[in-house]
Order: sequence, then C-alpha cells, then structure tokens
Amino acid sequence: MLTARYLGDRAVDTAEAQPEPPPAGQVQVRVAYNGLCGTDLHILHGAMDGRVTRPLIFGHEASGEVAAVGDGVTGWAVGDPVVVMPLDWDGTCPACLAGHQHICQNLTFIGIDSPGALQEVWNVPARTLVRLPAGLRLDHAALVEPVAVAVHDVRRSELAPGDKAVVIGGGPIGVLIATVARDAGADVVVIELDAARRAQIADLGFATLDPTAADQVAWVEEWTGGAGADVVFEVSGAAPAVLGATGLAKVRGTIVVVAIHPTPRPIDLQRMFWRELRLLGARVYEATDFEAAVDLLARGVIPADLLITKIVPLSGTGAAFADLEAGRAMKILVDVRDHS
Repeated sequence: MLTARYLGDRAVDTAEAQPEPPPAGQVQVRVAYNGLCGTDLHILHGAMDGRVTRPLIFGHEASGEVAAVGDGVTGWAVGDPVVVMPLDWDGTCPACLAGHQHICQNLTFIGIDSPGALQEVWNVPARTLVRLPAGLRLDHAALVEPVAVAVHDVRRSELAPGDKAVVIGGGPIGVLIATVARDAGADVVVIELDAARRAQIADLGFATLDPTAADQVAWVEEWTGGAGADVVFEVSGAAPAVLGATGLAKVRGTIVVVAIHPTPRPIDLQRMFWRELRLLGARVYEATDFEAAVDLLARGVIPADLLITKIVPLSGTGAAFADLEAGRAMKILVDVRDHS
C-alpha cells in the first residue's frame, strides 16, 4: 500500500508499506480522504520532532469505510462508513479516572504519536470509530474532526443564544468555531488580518474586522453597547492576539484559548482581575463532540464545499503544504485512494 510520511527537515515523501491485518480489538479502515491542518504544519516545521518517531505516517482528519474487523470487535461490519476520533487513552491516570479521558495524562494522539491516516488502510482501536449516516459524502466527512474541535471549543465556553462572540483568527478552525457559535444562536464577528480570508469569511455571512484598520476594542464596545463580548475565542496563535483578547471581553466574560502556542505568552492579568474574566483552555474533543459534528455536517450547517479549497492525490501531500503555508487554501483534502 502507498503511504505519505514526514521524514524530518520539512520533507514529506510517499512510500510503499506492507499492510497488516487488524489486531484483536482493532478495526482496519480503508481511508478515503484526509484533511491537512495546522497540527500537520507544526509536524512539518519540526516543532514536534521531540515527540514524533520518524518516518511518520501522519494525518488524523480522516474518513473512510471499514475494511476488516479484528478479533473481539462487535458492532462493525465491512463497508460501514466511519470517521476516527484519533485519541487513545490509558484509562488509569488521574485525568481518565476523573472522566477526562480525552486529555489523558498519557494520551496517544493517533497520527502524531502513532501512525496516522495517510495510508491506504489504517488499523485503529475499535472504540475510536464514529459511525456516519447514509448520505453524508466522505469528502465532507473528512471535516468531522476539525468540526468536533469547534464544537468542543464552543461547548467549553458555555456560550448561550444571543451572546456576542469574537473569534480571533479566520483560519479553518476559526471559521468553524464561528459557524458552530452562530448555529448555537450567537452573534459573531471574526477578526482576521488577511484580506483574502476576510472576503471568504464575509461570503459566509459573518461580520469581519481588520485589526490594522480599526481599533478592535472600540469596535467591539460599540457592537456590544459598551459591554464587551460574552465570549472571545483566541484561534490565531499570535502573541499580540493573546495580549489583546482581554480587552474585548465583558465583565465576567470568557476567553477560550484554542490555538496551540509554542511558547508562553504575555497576558493582561490586571484586566483579568478588574473584570473578573474567565480564561479557559480547550483541547481536542470528546465523543459527544464528534457526534454533534457529524450531525452538523449531515444537516448542511457546515459549508463544506466552500471550506474545501481543493483535493489532491496522495502523491501531492507534500506540495499541498506550500499552499497552506502561503494562506492560499482554507482546507485541503488528500484523496488517499488517488495515486496519480
């Protein structure tokens, strides 16, 4: 079978590998599509070299069909359409015992800490599978994982209908958070530096703000009648955005840190104190978030066709990263079945 691998030093290749039958308790997925994301870029840039084993078959935003079932697995049959929640927890650490298996203290993130979806067939624990409804296209289903991230972020914020929400950063996750928040009844604005992305976001019906052209604090205060936003989602990963986020939130407002920040960031603790703000981290997702994401895609809430910029063959994986790095794409899918 053909695979795409991260080799180190920003290098990606395709190589043949020998498929193995699924072990007991696992299911073999015939991968259809895999989305490329910011985490994959972190891997490509070497930011996770201390964590990953190279060469790494990476990828974790996958859709496909069950190809084979290992011993002891029930409830799944060959041909079932599925996505994978790529988390494997130990079930014994304090976090797991407290019910927070998704942030297990010894978590294996499949596609980072173990082989991922950029291969024709992929063996995963049966408990990671999420069933897809009939009629949901597999290319659209490749968005389930990032949509689940957005669902988790919004759920973690405790956002309520009628709330004012600010999303800082208009990349794929920022747009998905805005979409999920709007579906939950919030009024949303997206702060984004890049003009092309602002135009795309505006086409999806969202208010946008260029922070270099307007005072974002003054704009949000006017938008909220002087109160400030109920919820601020920091999705940009930029230090100035973190420092400025506290200025956008209302008294007892919530700031949700979504982006992966590679180093510690300054934050305005005086503002945190003065307004009794709440600062939350939001990482990955739980099974309920995946189920909600499937429903949002099946109902057409997520504008999948507008978000998927293009689909490339497996051999085009490495080249696709250049488009992502340059901001020329919102979401690129790899058709793992296409070996052209």
